[in-house]
Amino acid sequence: MKKTAPHIVVIFGASGDLTKRKLIPALYNLHQQQLLGHPFAILGVSRTEMNDEAFRDKMMEFLPSNETSADFQSHLYYETIQTSEENDYPGLKLRIEKLQKELKAPGNIIFYLSTPPKLYSLIPKFLSKVGLNQEDDGFKRLIVEKPFGTDLKSARDLNRDLLQYFNENQLYRIDHYLGKETVQNLLVLRFSNALWEPLWNHKYIDHVQITSSESLGVEKRGGYYDQSGALRDMVQNHLMQLVGLVAMEPPTVINADAIRNEMLKVFQSIRPIDTNKLEENVIRGQYTSSSIKGETVPGYREEEGVDPESRTETFVAMKLNIDNWRWAGTPFYIRTGKKLPTRVTEIVINFRSAPHHLFDASDFRSAQPNQLVIRIQPDEGILMKMGLKVPGAGFNVQSVNMNFRYAELSEAYLPTAYERLLLDCIQGDATLYSRGDNVEKAWEIVQPIIDTWEQNHHFPLHGYPAGTWGPLAAEELIVSQVNGWRYPCKNLSNDGEYCEL
Repeated sequence: MKKTAPHIVVIFGASGDLTKRKLIPALYNLHQQQLLGHPFAILGVSRTEMNDEAFRDKMMEFLPSNETSADFQSHLYYETIQTSEENDYPGLKLRIEKLQKELKAPGNIIFYLSTPPKLYSLIPKFLSKVGLNQEDDGFKRLIVEKPFGTDLKSARDLNRDLLQYFNENQLYRIDHYLGKETVQNLLVLRFSNALWEPLWNHKYIDHVQITSSESLGVEKRGGYYDQSGALRDMVQNHLMQLVGLVAMEPPTVINADAIRNEMLKVFQSIRPIDTNKLEENVIRGQYTSSSIKGETVPGYREEEGVDPESRTETFVAMKLNIDNWRWAGTPFYIRTGKKLPTRVTEIVINFRSAPHHLFDASDFRSAQPNQLVIRIQPDEGILMKMGLKVPGAGFNVQSVNMNFRYAELSEAYLPTAYERLLLDCIQGDATLYSRGDNVEKAWEIVQPIIDTWEQNHHFPLHGYPAGTWGPLAAEELIVSQVNGWRYPCKNLSNDGEYCEL
């Protein structure tokens, strides 16, 4: 394990929900495992009036009460500033310098922007004005939460602004999906096993499915979500990153630049969307009112903060083609949506059928083609489906499962995504963070879809009852493939059963 250097983590927007629910618990867990190094400090920064003690008390709401948390609490500090006001930053610099002097720590600082996106360009600018981007006394790294823009132009503008004040190697664009253990295990599964790599191409794989579904609706975020939608919220970032990891070539070495270079090549190889055939390749939907487990559930347009005539999509399914030597002719299908039957994210590799159909005679039951299911959440693990003979006379074949579940590793600690990503940043490993050119290229892929939807108000927006697997049109998108979509749980709005491996 790489040794962690002394450092200070400065969290902008420290009074917000993300800090107390995700960031502070993640940092606490790292401290509990003695991974944060010493000395260290966590400085919360926000416009909310608080002192150190009040901040510590507030953060303890989401931490256990024990000796470790009491010690961790002593590393928490707070500074009240108006983050949008340049004049407040000299005072912030003085507070950081005071902490460094008290801790006898070098100038290693992580800045975490847990703020509204409108501040993503301002805060780096003001930090640079007071020299807090300079690395003459230690590293300075900036973590930026998504969204990285709302379209291609804004993403390019944001990258341009960030690079005025910080170098690319100082920028860490965080995507918590890439911090999940199973996502990282995908690289090991592919590149450390001679079994898989020879089969990982168009000769043996019929198609690939990537699903990220949520059983919740927009909850209390209707106003925000109505300006975003599923394409911007999930496809452009999370799902495109998963496509890159599944489809990439083996990197020369396991480091940040090598892996991100290979992912960029995948994005560059994705066939541009033909807007004249958009309806054949992209399906958008919006959930409508239904009954789930005997309870009436409102439709999207009835949610708080949502325009009653909104055409914002809560579901997207699309077909991508990767025009390179490895994947030519093997389509990638991705889908995401809210108010689906369950919360699940998984990658399904659907292999081609055996070339010689020995068991297709009328008196035999043919096995289904092999599937490799990589479950990212929940119940993380890997599932292999293969055909085996049913005991008894004849050659009746049925599909059986072989699986590995992380939950079975009782002695293994499974870190949260934020734990893994924060530690990587502190230790200077950007492998699981998005690079600026990758972000822009992902936006470039989906921008024609955004433009078409905005310009063509007659483009179909399919309704689907809350609690089902999306519009029927999504079935037609994949109907040409063997088996169609894999459904982790039954397609019934009042079913109440949840998926597991």
